[in-house]
This record gives sequence, C-alpha cells and structure tokens, in this order.
Amino acid sequence: MVEPAVLWTPKSNQTNLHQFQKFVESRTNLNFSSYLQFHSFSTREFESFWKLWAEYSQFRFIQAPNQVFLAGKEFQNSKWFPDASYNFSENLLEVGDSDSLALVFLSEGGQKVQLTYRELKREVLRLQKHLVSLGVGRGDRVCGLVPNAPISTIGMLATTSLGAIWSSASPDFGVRGILDRFEQINPKILLTVDGYTFKGKEISILKTVEEVSNRLRNQTQSVFQQTIVFGFLNENPTLGSISYPMAFEQIPIPPITESLTYTSIGFSDPVYIMFSSGTTGLPKCIVQGGGVLLNHTKELFLHCNLSKGQKLFYYTTCGWMMWNWSQSVLALGATLYQFDGNPFYPSWEVLWKYAEEESIDVFGTSAKYLSVLSDENRNIKSKYSLPSLNVILSTGSPLSTEGFRYIYDHVKTEVQLSSISGGTDLNGCFALGNPNLPVIEGEIQCLGLGMDVQVYNEEGKPVLEEKGELVCPTPFPSMPLYFWNDPSGEKYKSAYFSTYPNVWCHGDFVMVTKHSGLIVYGRSDATLNPGGVRIGTADIYSVLQNLPEVSDSVIIGQEYKNDVRVILFCVLRAGEILTEDLIEKIKSKIKNETSPRHVPSLIFEVPEIPYTVNGKKVEIAVKQTIAGETVKNKNALANPNSLDYFLKFKNLE
Repeated sequence: MVEPAVLWTPKSNQTNLHQFQKFVESRTNLNFSSYLQFHSFSTREFESFWKLWAEYSQFRFIQAPNQVFLAGKEFQNSKWFPDASYNFSENLLEVGDSDSLALVFLSEGGQKVQLTYRELKREVLRLQKHLVSLGVGRGDRVCGLVPNAPISTIGMLATTSLGAIWSSASPDFGVRGILDRFEQINPKILLTVDGYTFKGKEISILKTVEEVSNRLRNQTQSVFQQTIVFGFLNENPTLGSISYPMAFEQIPIPPITESLTYTSIGFSDPVYIMFSSGTTGLPKCIVQGGGVLLNHTKELFLHCNLSKGQKLFYYTTCGWMMWNWSQSVLALGATLYQFDGNPFYPSWEVLWKYAEEESIDVFGTSAKYLSVLSDENRNIKSKYSLPSLNVILSTGSPLSTEGFRYIYDHVKTEVQLSSISGGTDLNGCFALGNPNLPVIEGEIQCLGLGMDVQVYNEEGKPVLEEKGELVCPTPFPSMPLYFWNDPSGEKYKSAYFSTYPNVWCHGDFVMVTKHSGLIVYGRSDATLNPGGVRIGTADIYSVLQNLPEVSDSVIIGQEYKNDVRVILFCVLRAGEILTEDLIEKIKSKIKNETSPRHVPSLIFEVPEIPYTVNGKKVEIAVKQTIAGETVKNKNALANPNSLDYFLKFKNLE
C-alpha cells in the first residue's frame, strides 16, 4: 500500500499551541514529548485541562468558579463551572482594542462596511436598549433571519448581552423551513432583513417575513413583541402587513456617554439554540451554553493559531454552525471578515481577491466549494500570491485526497490545510488542525484537545487503524445543555446515547490513522454494508472525483434479497452519455482503487443530486425516496425538487 504523502511541514513550533503546552507543563510539573501525550493529558485530566485553558485564555467570569466539573448520574447531566457566572457578549466585545477593526463585510456587489470594536459596541448598545424597552431579558428568544453581515453579529451580541437566547436562519430559507425552526422556540423578537443579493439579483423577502411574523404572532400572541426589519437592500423598506413592525433605522442612536451593560448568567444557561438539518423530520432544537465559547477559543487560538489583531474569514450563512463558530474570533480580539452572496459571482475569483486584498490569515470554506474549484481546474496561485494566508479550513463534508492535493498544487504551497470535523450538536470540532504537525493527504491532522475521541468497532471496543463509530466517552464543555421542548431528556438521550450507554456516539464512520490523525468516511447512517462489511461512501466519492466524465454523484445502500446492494447515481458532464463502456470504466476504477465490495451493483444517471442548504450531500433522503418512504422535511434541502428524479427508481428490483 502506498504511503500517503506529506504535503506540508511546519517551519517552526513557536505557535500558540506550543506556548500553551509550556504553560500547562509549568503548572503541572509534567513534560509532554508529543502532541499525542498532551492530548492524552487533556482528556485524562480533563478538569485540570479546562481550568487551565479558562485561565490562560483569560475567559471573563463575573463570578469566578470554585469548581470546574460536577458529574451527573449520566453523561448528559454533567455540569461545567456550576458555581460560575459570566456574560457571553462581554467575552466577545471587551478584548479587542477600541480602534481595531472588529468586522469587515463585503457585499456581492463589492460594497465594503467596516466597524471598529468601538463602533460595533455602539451599534450593539443601540439594539440592546431597544430590546430592553420591549422587555427582552434573560431566557427570552430572539430569532435572526439575517445574512452573514454585521447586522447578524450586532443582533447576536445585543441578545446575549441581556442573557437572552439567539437563534438564526439564512434569509434564503423558505417560509416552511423558517417556521419549522422558529415556531418551536416561541421567540419574543424577530430580527430580519428586507432581502439579500445572489448572483447579482436583489431578492426581497418581505412577503416571507410577513407570513412568518404573522404566524409567530398568532402562535405566541402573549410572547411575540416585534419584527425588527433591517434595510439590507433598501434603507427605507416598506413594512406592509408585517406583524408588529419596526424599521431598524428608526431605533435611536444612544448618547456617547452611555455604555453597554452585561447581564450575568450561569455557565449552563442557554446562549444559542441551534437546529439540526431536519432531513428526517422537524429540526432538533439544540440548546448550547458557555462551553461553546470556551471550546471555540481553544479551537481558534490553539488549533488555528489565530491571535489578537489577526484576520479570519469563513464563507458561511447564518443557518450553518460555522457562522456561530466564526463569531468567536472576536473573543480573541481578532477581526472577523464576512461575505454574503454567491462565492462564484461575478467570477470564481471573488473570495480569493478578498483574501489577498484584506491580508486574511485564516480562510475557511466548505469541501464542496473546493471541489467545484478543483473540477473547474481553477489555478488560484497563478493569480493570487496570498502572502498573509497561513491556514485554510475546510469542513461540511470529508475533504478528499484530491482536495488536499488541489490546495497545494493550485492555491498555495506554504499553507496549513486544516480539514476539520465536528457538528452542529457540539457547535465545534472533534478533530481539526494542528500548527505543529505535518499535513498528510486525506487525513485530519489531530483530535481536538480536551475531546476524548475514540473509535468503536461493532463489538463496542476501542480500535486504532480500523474503521468504526466516532464516540466520546467523556463529557466536554460544549455538549448541548438539552433539547428545547424535551423536558424528560429522552430526545437528547436517543440522539447520542442509544448506541452505547453513557457514551456519546456522534454518528460518523471514521478511522484513527497510525499518525493519530482522523479520516472521516461519511455518516454512519449512510454507511454501506454489502455482505456484512461496513464501507464508507467517501471511499467511492474519492474515486469518482478523478473521473472526467462524472461531475457529481450520490451512493446509497439498498436492502435487497437479505443483503445490501450498492447503487450509484451520477450526474454526467455536458456531452457525456452513460454507456455500457462508461459503466464498466466506473466499476473497474472503483474496484481497482478500493475493493470489490465497493463496486456498485447498479449505476444510473440523474440530472441533480440533493444537498442541504449547508452543502451536505443527502444520501438518506435518496435512500428513503427509493424505498418508498416519506422524506419528512424536504424544506431542509437547498434543492428539494431534485428528489423527484429518484421517484422512478422507487422499489427498484
């Protein structure tokens, strides 16, 4: 077997991670000769680790903790910093220098907006005072239907400054998709924009806002107070029949003498409500607290090597957890760069030009975006030198070996490529980058500090260099507090602890490599099982990416004659036809590069593959459609009509 190539090696170990390790060694009188040893300490002595990280990162407590961890009867009942108090917004707003840039936003049309930390705090105060006038306080929900622009950050910070709970969705969601989320949590305030831009078009959402706000008012008449409309397209939007409307522009600007106030909350009080993708039913309402921020700063500062005064950009929407993750760069005193629109409009260059002109240090995106650039053979390094770029982040789906090579061949040679993996559930990562370790093609560099990630085989035993379930036997600060509308905790327990009692089972099919990195093969519920042998869909996708005739694909396992057969659906490039010769070529390549068990029994052509709004391929929805089952929440898909193509394969024999 050919050894995977080393694509990048760090030139120096003088990193944030190295400095923190030395700090821990000085406090514990221990010496760690490798990252593996340091990681082992962080999970074995996890109370000491998180206490030291809170101290080193200067996490701002209002009431300092006397206790780090209070074990519950079960995993999910454990509490972190149970006697401490803090404010989420304060941690994000009081670190950066007043005159340093906090936010920089680029619109699809090229307009740029900049806010210093002083200016950002003024805007947050402006909205905070208005929310107070509406009675918003600790525990109330404020929902944002907003783009990845300053208004989203202002809304979140004003909300959390009051101890209230922030939840957001992207303005390109349909009415049903929005209501499936927001109706479940009974918001007091809806903060929205009047529209957004995409591919050069201005798209008004005022009719959507009208329908959503009226429904929220009728459902929660005693709770719902106001729809605040920010003029993203038009400074004076027509509010029409929107329920309890207020134009953001009419909110008074406070006197210069007034300052923000921060409401104290407990570490286990809600801050965010996140939503699962909802492709198998209503989205789960995942409630998260202070541990999310403590974990974010660890990931950003240690694993991304990002420091005060540096710059991070992540291409995301407010309906994806990477929006929440990216906001936490403010807690480092760094600058958050935002963009809203199509990343290929007016051309593929738009984000790379942004990164070069603004001297971005850390550039984040999805594996899907990188795959499109690779498929189109875009050579970024021929036009942009990106001298400041130190780290490229990729997530959303597994990044293929070809994706790794593409970065170094066509984007930048001297850059740390960090494929990262975690989820909405923990609003963070289980595995991610490491500035002190080499980048090996196809592998995530390391397991995250403080995250007791293991791989269990089918007997529930931990294994190395074998594929299995990603599990976490030890509680971690960013685990959900609970699910909304789940008073008994049964939904929470069922989501993570039904496979292995009292052990978090994440639902990813993975392997820890001999380099102690991680390879993700796909979701466990999409794992194929022909002949009783589990194989990951990512293995097959990796092969297909090198076939010039195939532009996209989806693979499922179908129950058939007391076994599972693999079925492959391909989107072919323009001018290609799925002939018998091409079918044999596909099968032969998959067999030669993976194994005979990976070879599809059937191969069909379809015009489109279903994706979530966050760019994740939806294998389960295809499998359900073919099995004649109802896909419960098509609203979670970016292209729900794509499933219609698969109906003709229903109950396929």
